[in-house]
Amino acid sequence: MKVHKKALIITYYWPPAGGPGVQRWLKFVKYLPEFGIEPIVYCPENPSYPITDNSLIDEVSSAITILKQPIKEPYRFANFLSKKNSKQISSGVIPKQKKQTFIQKMMLYIRGNFFIPDARKDWVKPSVSFLSDYIVKHNIETIITTGPPHSLHLIGLQLKQKHGFKWLADFRDPWTTIGYHKQLKLTKSSAIKHLELESKVLQTADQIIVTSDNTKKEFESKTRQPIAVITNGFDVNHVERPKKDSKFTMSHIGSLLSERNPKQLWDALSELINENSSFSEAFQLQLIGVVSDDIIQTFQQFGLTNHVKTLGYVSHEDAIKAQMSSRLLLLIEIDSEETKVIIPGKLFEYMVSETPILAVGPKDSDVETILKSTNTGQYYYYDQKRDIKSQVLSYFEAYKTDSLLVNPIGLQKYSRKALTKSLSDLLKD
Repeated sequence: MKVHKKALIITYYWPPAGGPGVQRWLKFVKYLPEFGIEPIVYCPENPSYPITDNSLIDEVSSAITILKQPIKEPYRFANFLSKKNSKQISSGVIPKQKKQTFIQKMMLYIRGNFFIPDARKDWVKPSVSFLSDYIVKHNIETIITTGPPHSLHLIGLQLKQKHGFKWLADFRDPWTTIGYHKQLKLTKSSAIKHLELESKVLQTADQIIVTSDNTKKEFESKTRQPIAVITNGFDVNHVERPKKDSKFTMSHIGSLLSERNPKQLWDALSELINENSSFSEAFQLQLIGVVSDDIIQTFQQFGLTNHVKTLGYVSHEDAIKAQMSSRLLLLIEIDSEETKVIIPGKLFEYMVSETPILAVGPKDSDVETILKSTNTGQYYYYDQKRDIKSQVLSYFEAYKTDSLLVNPIGLQKYSRKALTKSLSDLLKD
């Protein structure tokens, strides 16, 4: 296909980065050439990723131009204080306030008040210097920044102010209203600084892209610039479909943070185990990804420990296999107003796994709307223990007769290729 224009994509997460942050732009870059857009990726040369997945390197076409520049990583220095705490905080796993150690409190205070908007802020100045020359030399008219880390939007802001190029700011998550923001022990002046920087970005970018309708509503109150919703999605995978587990395996894939802890769900599972011997024999809760100590303690409290299988982080391919082989997929979001806007990237892979989804989260969330519209699972609130218990039992009865199936509808619009078409339309305007 004829190339209509070049687009410079400024991202922190790029293979071999693992986890959900890398998937969005890895897939956009994969499909943009099919829509006449030549993507050029700019990312750190020596990043400090909390998790890595070398298998994702194979998904990057050798035809794609990748620009890399060194970055100073404060988390490397934080490792001298506590490697475990540094890795947890950089992954977003923040212990509850009352359980934080002195070192954790100190690290959060430093992170929140000395690194605004985030720990990658010192990459802004050298990046603007390098990219200013590159953009002019290679006749690039469009730049895209994607955050978090939201400091990358400051690169876009300065390039826009300096050269006037078309700039699209992609928010995979909100900025000042994201759940962990209020845990950073911000001083009043630091909180104001965050809001000022957020406002400058939202007011200056030519086009804002968000991943949920609720985030769009939030940003519409902060800017008059055009806002487009382009969700995350699923890609065609070539993983051979495994057999379903013989056990009634309920799998959660991704980080289980301290606040992502629906005790009513754990209580419902505990009651089913104690009341139903066949359920107790067959049930297994499989956890793939980082699990906070608070969650582990809650499992002990409800007597679930012997039914829990923790695998830690696995490759993206193995995560896909686990979704397909499980009998039920668990999706949990923190029960708060801020998290209504969060649509985990894994949701879309869940939806094409041919495995029913049991979701627990806040009322009026985007996830609830998507699950209902696609007929891919059931959504419950934190206080709906009786309904959750009834639904799990219903799933279990269907499992026993090998009739636990899902019949999704309208999934195609969430394919990575279809979503990239939407992005390309914005780039060509």
